[in-house]
Amino acid sequence: MPDQPRNVAFAPTDQPLRDEVSRLGELIGQMLSEQGGDRLLHQVEAIRLAAIARREREGHDTDELVQLTAGLDPDQADAITRGFSMLLQCVNLAERVHRIRRRRDYERQGAAPQPGSLLATLTALRDEGVSLPDLLQLLPDLKLEPVFTAHPTEAVRRALLEKEQLIASVLIGDLDRTATPRERDEADDRIRWALTSAWQTAEQSALRPSVADEVQHVCFYLGQVLYRVLPVVHEEFARALQAVYGVAPDLPPLLRFGSWVGGDMDGNPNVGANTIRETLDTHRTLVLYLYETEATELARRLSQSLSRVTVSEAVNTRLQQYRELLPEAAAELRPRHLEMPYRCLLLLMVERLKATRAHRAPAGYASSADLIADLDLIADSLRTHRGEHAGLFVLQRFRRRIAAFGFHLAALDVRQDSRVHRHALEQLCGRPFADIDLVALCRCAPLYDRAALDEATRKVLDVYVTLAGMRRSHGPAALGLCIVSMTRSAEDVLAVLALARAAGLTEAGQVPLDVAPLFETIDDLRAAPAILDALCSDPVYRAHLAARDAQ
Repeated sequence: MPDQPRNVAFAPTDQPLRDEVSRLGELIGQMLSEQGGDRLLHQVEAIRLAAIARREREGHDTDELVQLTAGLDPDQADAITRGFSMLLQCVNLAERVHRIRRRRDYERQGAAPQPGSLLATLTALRDEGVSLPDLLQLLPDLKLEPVFTAHPTEAVRRALLEKEQLIASVLIGDLDRTATPRERDEADDRIRWALTSAWQTAEQSALRPSVADEVQHVCFYLGQVLYRVLPVVHEEFARALQAVYGVAPDLPPLLRFGSWVGGDMDGNPNVGANTIRETLDTHRTLVLYLYETEATELARRLSQSLSRVTVSEAVNTRLQQYRELLPEAAAELRPRHLEMPYRCLLLLMVERLKATRAHRAPAGYASSADLIADLDLIADSLRTHRGEHAGLFVLQRFRRRIAAFGFHLAALDVRQDSRVHRHALEQLCGRPFADIDLVALCRCAPLYDRAALDEATRKVLDVYVTLAGMRRSHGPAALGLCIVSMTRSAEDVLAVLALARAAGLTEAGQVPLDVAPLFETIDDLRAAPAILDALCSDPVYRAHLAARDAQ
């Protein structure tokens, strides 16, 4: 398995994809027979062929499928479902790998750009009259922020994700189909191991995934996938600009990332001030560890010796500053490395990153901008002393990552239902929400007795207290939007500003939060234009927007 449907036409360029799907299907079939017996394999095959036949008959006649699936006990149904799930996941994986193959084909042919690529998009913009100055003027304002939303049931175990990565790496290793028979057999053995091991691993724990489990799931993609590919996106954009406009400018940061996981309180009692704090700490710890690892590798690469090349005085000055700041770490530098200033400086930068992770001031970096400044000193020195091809490329990739991920990895959005906010304000003010003067509360925080508040209201206030603390310790970039679910009026947005002020979340007299109303019902969507018009006409909210725009 699998056979190809008879009424589906495939382009000749997709033959490698068909071959890979057949290859993976054959290996899955062998695994199913080994793990579940021939009966399981025959059941999966019969259902698959019946489904194909039904589709070829345009959905008519489901009797055969009904007969094949009727009367299955839970264990049989589970095994068959898992078999199909594994097959479909592998088909999707083969398709993603085939996209890489097709992209390589387009680049080798050197003809028209691949449809949907950056090169094709920029070519279309140029042909429509968009000039390079017009484009460069727009780029600083271009911000792309993919956001991970909270879906606990999709928190696949990391062990399974790593096995999927292994299969992908095997397929990518033979994109051009030049492997020898022995190499192909060895590759099949690796795929067979990944498939069998995945089959013997439960997709999820029998326990409901915790918020921490969800956070780790997101961190896998942020730290293992997006961290690696982010510089490549910028490099591809620069190459496309060079090909279309003849210029490859220094691009501003274009990508950043956000997440709801750990901050989405809407309907989830397990999410609150503690998970917000723990999530932001996890994000920070991971990204700083990634930086430590990359800076250590960069130190290994930048082995330039003073006996062979000069370095800038700024690098020497910074190195001396860090020797004085970190005397113990400086004393640990190997004597044979002392004539390698780039390496010594980077190793001391690693120590600063470790101190940052441990919140040890003043040894740690105050911000990611300070880390970038150190890298820029090295980059300038490399350019000045014939080092553009002796490490500048990997240094620039490192810099790209820092510019995107900062010391926070991903901005954490927080979300709560408007009804929760309304209840909290009613508790604080001792009157119905309709009778509360929100404009006054947005200018002056109400006085209240915390002990007199119910638990739900205390939890709401604790969230804003935590956000204030995290903003100080992790930086403004660590916090994303404050999303108000079930927004029904402009007052639901003002309620956030009032609650934040009540909890002490203010800077220079303003609440440093971006509030996003979420319209979820048909009636609310229809009312959304009027709600936004009322909100943007409100003097208090206009002042809030002006303060946010100035930051």
